[in-house]
Amino acid sequence: MPTLKVDKVLVDDAAQALAREAAVAIAEPGTVGDHVKAEMTSDRLATHHFACTAKGYPGWVWSVLLARAPRQRHATICETHLLPTSEALLSPEWLPYAERLAPGDVNAGDVTPYVADDPSLEFGFEATGEEDVDQVAIFELGLGRTRVLSGEGRELAARRWYDGDHGPQAEVAKQAPAACGSCGFLVPMAGVLRQTFGVCASEWSPSDGSVVSLDHGCGAHSEADAPASSPERVEPPVMDDFAVDVST
Repeated sequence: MPTLKVDKVLVDDAAQALAREAAVAIAEPGTVGDHVKAEMTSDRLATHHFACTAKGYPGWVWSVLLARAPRQRHATICETHLLPTSEALLSPEWLPYAERLAPGDVNAGDVTPYVADDPSLEFGFEATGEEDVDQVAIFELGLGRTRVLSGEGRELAARRWYDGDHGPQAEVAKQAPAACGSCGFLVPMAGVLRQTFGVCASEWSPSDGSVVSLDHGCGAHSEADAPASSPERVEPPVMDDFAVDVST
């Protein structure tokens, strides 16, 4: 690409002063700093850059584009912008609401956006119109919903549960007297997940009402027992009713 010929009318002191006036006109007072550089953008087009001194915009510059018409001997203002340089402080890339949500963000009254192509879901059982067939399918397969958990969705959930606070690596599980798989309070799950998980139904357990892995555990195991301690007899102190405290 050939080097553009420098147009002296667009880069001289008068042009720089004109560009500064344009930047000052749109900027907050006192935020137009030193002249950084002037560069030819095209034939008879030049851009002047001024440092932005606003506290919230480090690395940004005021950019003013000047033009000169053919045979014209003075510059005119085309555009004025605040632009980032490679060292500029920028805001994070914008993400849609559905992608910004994280587990635990949904509170009372919140509604998550519908995701049509969620890989964790797949289409469920569709009614055939035959009542007996549909009832059996709904009861046996637990379907009857528009979408159900896909294989990928089950794998993600299983990994999340197993690696979480109710899996075998939790501190409470490492100190437990026995595993959940042998506990009478374990309610087995349906389907393939029952091979690894159940639901805790012990009101004394910190996992009550939560999905637990069969090799998780806690001190509220149904078959565990804390060693009984014998009560220690403590003799009451003997009080001397005839003692007199003398104070001076």
